[in-house]
Amino acid sequence: MPKRSELYETNVPNRLDRLPWSRFHWLVVFALGIAWILDGLEVTVVGSLSGALSDSPTLHLTGSQIGAAASAYLVGAVGGAVFFGWLTDRLGRKKLFTVTVLVYLVATIACGLSWDFWSFALFRMLTGAGIGGEYAAVNATIQELIPARRRGFTDLVINGSFWLGAAIGALGATVVLDPAIMPPEIGWRAAFIIGGVLGFIVVLLRRFLPESPRWLMTHGQPEEAEKIVGEIEARIERETGKPLPPVPPGTLTLRTDVRSWFKVGAKALVTTYRRQTWLGVTLMAAQAFCYNAVFFTYALILTRFYNVASGRVGLFLLPFAIGNFLGPLVLGRLFDTIGRRIMITATYGLSGVLMVVTGWMFVMGWLDAMQQTLAWTGIFFVASAAASSAYLTVGESFPLEVRAIAIALFYAFGTGVGGVAGPALFGALIDTGSRLSIFWGYLLGGVLMVVAAVVAGFLAANAERRSLEDIAPPLSAVGR
Repeated sequence: MPKRSELYETNVPNRLDRLPWSRFHWLVVFALGIAWILDGLEVTVVGSLSGALSDSPTLHLTGSQIGAAASAYLVGAVGGAVFFGWLTDRLGRKKLFTVTVLVYLVATIACGLSWDFWSFALFRMLTGAGIGGEYAAVNATIQELIPARRRGFTDLVINGSFWLGAAIGALGATVVLDPAIMPPEIGWRAAFIIGGVLGFIVVLLRRFLPESPRWLMTHGQPEEAEKIVGEIEARIERETGKPLPPVPPGTLTLRTDVRSWFKVGAKALVTTYRRQTWLGVTLMAAQAFCYNAVFFTYALILTRFYNVASGRVGLFLLPFAIGNFLGPLVLGRLFDTIGRRIMITATYGLSGVLMVVTGWMFVMGWLDAMQQTLAWTGIFFVASAAASSAYLTVGESFPLEVRAIAIALFYAFGTGVGGVAGPALFGALIDTGSRLSIFWGYLLGGVLMVVAAVVAGFLAANAERRSLEDIAPPLSAVGR
């Protein structure tokens, strides 16, 4: 038992969770969530720029080099998630959600200044590292600053906003690649540079966000945690013009003599939190395979089986992206009302069944290009909420001291499975030219989603409207 002087009693979580929604929370959502919009814009624009990168007199990338650059981005995302996730738990949320966006914006601008394949691949890898780090730092911060009663909806919408960026990217690509507006060699460079410049706006917005009081209270800085919560309370009281609700009873007793819980936390992931680890792995792997298998082969299906011109693929991507964003927006509140377990099970199960049904309709030739796109849009209206709930579940399921690295590890695993296995398998199936062969891939994706639904039905926690510390007590809590 630590000495009494090394203990700290706090009601910081209760004070944060009882706060009314305010402009402060909107600032948190916008300043942190805009990274997902940039990620969606980045991925979509780069996919649309493939032709311009190949035709560039400077780069003149081959098909294999474009694929290698995409792989470099994924390698960077996985490495960045793990490295920056570890630093986020060790050094703090604010430092790292600033550093990661700086890495992203500098690397993205550098992509627009590339002079050969190797420079382009290196800068794409660094861009991926920044984005991968964002997933850990931003998800952890969102969950720790947003009141418990709205945490599910907020987290789902922010993760789903990737697709808002994808829709903007699909439209933006048609502008920068229009030779009537600017020469192609300037157009693709401008696309990267503009994306990097937008990152500067994110940095400026994030200057006004505080460090997570929850992180401070578990890393030996209780006085700073109390100070920041007091500032947030005073700010919200000014914004609403009303007195704040009373603080619910209950306190946490925490140790203040330990700054790094990494080793203890790593052990907890495979012992105390073994069930949550299995759940996180299953949810992440299923949604990653399902998503990437369709998204990264989207253009090939349209061009090879429906004879859609490559220049028009972006127009088909637009309704798909909008459906993906609307799913979390419409269904997100149900995760806070009906509950996590029911909604995770329902969204995973339904999207899996719809994937199989749509795959069979594709085999039978019952769909044209537009109908196929509408079918995918319907599937991923549901699947988008399911995929976003995977990040929500992982963030909620583990102690505060290792929350960011847990998010990073599961993100890295999902990215590895979805970014490598999914597209590789579906690419090989598409090369056969057989609709039936492709159906087996859809069937696998659908079955994985249904399996994840069953696992969630048994293992998912009823985390709705509950304090994070109630779901997974801090490692530093005494008597937990």
